[in-house]
Parts: sequence; C-alpha cells; structure tokens
Amino acid sequence: MENATAGFMRQVGVCFGRCKRAFVNDRGWKVFVSVVLITLLVGMVMGEYTFVGYEDTKNGAYALVCACIWIGIFNSVRSVCRERDIVRREHRTGLNVGAYMLAHWLYEACLCAVESVLVAVVVRIVSGDHFIREPVFLPALLELYVSFFLITFSADALGLLVSSVVHSENTAMTVMPFVLIIQLVMAGVIFKLEGVTDLISNLTISRWGFDALCATSCVDHMFEPMVGFNGVVEEQASTISNLLGLWLILAGFSVIYGILAAVALSFVDRG
Repeated sequence: MENATAGFMRQVGVCFGRCKRAFVNDRGWKVFVSVVLITLLVGMVMGEYTFVGYEDTKNGAYALVCACIWIGIFNSVRSVCRERDIVRREHRTGLNVGAYMLAHWLYEACLCAVESVLVAVVVRIVSGDHFIREPVFLPALLELYVSFFLITFSADALGLLVSSVVHSENTAMTVMPFVLIIQLVMAGVIFKLEGVTDLISNLTISRWGFDALCATSCVDHMFEPMVGFNGVVEEQASTISNLLGLWLILAGFSVIYGILAAVALSFVDRG
C-alpha cells in the first residue's frame, strides 16, 4: 500500500514538473499580461460607483465574474487534449491517469492563485477611493482575492473537464464558447430565471461567484431610490456563514470537475 502511494505521488511530481517546464518553454508568463489587460478593460467599463452604489456594484461584479471565468477556462481547455496521444501511450506503460490529472489540477491551482493576485490588485487600483469599506470578516482585498481565486479555479477545472472529454484542440476551442455562454447567461443577472433555467443556474460557477462578490461588496447594505428596493437575495447577504458557504460551493465545483476530468480521461485508450 505504501509503495503504491509512493508511486502515485512520484508520478504526480513528475507530471507537475512537466507542467512547469511547459510553462517556461512556452513563455507562459504571457498569460499574466493577458490577465492584467482583461482586468484593466473590465475596470475601464465599471461604473464609478462600483462598490458604492447598488446597480454599479452588481454590474461590476458580473463583469468581474465573466472575466474570471474566461481566464480560468482559457487556462486549461487545451492542456489535456493536446497531450492526449502522449497520455494514451504512457497510460499503456503504467501512467496513473489520476496522478496525471491531480498534477494538472495542482498546477492550474498555482497558476490561478497568481492570476487572482493580479486581478485583485488591478481592481483595487482602478477602484481608487470607491472601494469596499465594510467587508464581511477579512480585509476587503483579501476577500475579493479568495472569491476571484475560487471562481477562476473552478472555471479552470471545468476547462480541464472539457479538455479531458474532447479529442483535439480544435474541438476544445469549438466547445469553449458554448460552455462560456451557459455560464454567463445562466448566472441569473441579465435574465430572470425560473423553473428549469433556475435549476440549471444552480449548477453554474457564475451564479455562486456573482453572489460571493456581491456578499463581499455588501450589496445588502445599499439602497437607491431609483431602484425602489434593495433587490438583494438571501445568497448575497454579507454574513460570514453565507460567504463561507458560497466559497465552499465554488471549491466544491473545482473538486468535482477535477474528479470528472480524471474519470473521463480514464477512457483515453478507447479513442
């Protein structure tokens, strides 16, 4: 048992090292430039009363969720399928698919952690004096960072799942827009969702990520006469228990998608 565990962890280490070398050889640092530019673009269109006024805060939170989901999925949607032939060959000679996927999952977590720092810092800079003054229980920037990381990493894990299911990079890039549309439309921000669509919304990263950003931004303390009511739902309440629950849901998405990706890749020998 110990030998099997040691062998599994050894394979995780080898595969993780391969991911790091690929990052260096492919000049992966360019993705950080892309993250900064995307966040700056979102910052340019965010209202000047984001984190202060109700409507501007909701719109800004939705824009940031969209950006994080895009960043996360784009990180990984091609990472597995482009190595599919290599994985198939190595699987036949002893590669544990679970170890391979865990290595990618951990690597993507590290990548998302750095990217989320950049997103949080850029958002803080562009917000200027109009920044969150009363976070839930942690410093405002740290709370935003945790939410950004969990949203981005959940989307990244979803990208790993897509990449594990499809057989080519072209197919992955074809499927990605549909995945993004589902996430963005079913967030429940643009359209009022009822019945089946509301049930689907509960399965999206965007829904819970948006609620997490609204909770940290304390939208339940905002009121605008032009709105007529605060419009805050229970899931957006700025309480410790609610925010922790939202974070737990997002973390659950990243774990579930990672497990499903490993299961899907276990059939690599079939095609």
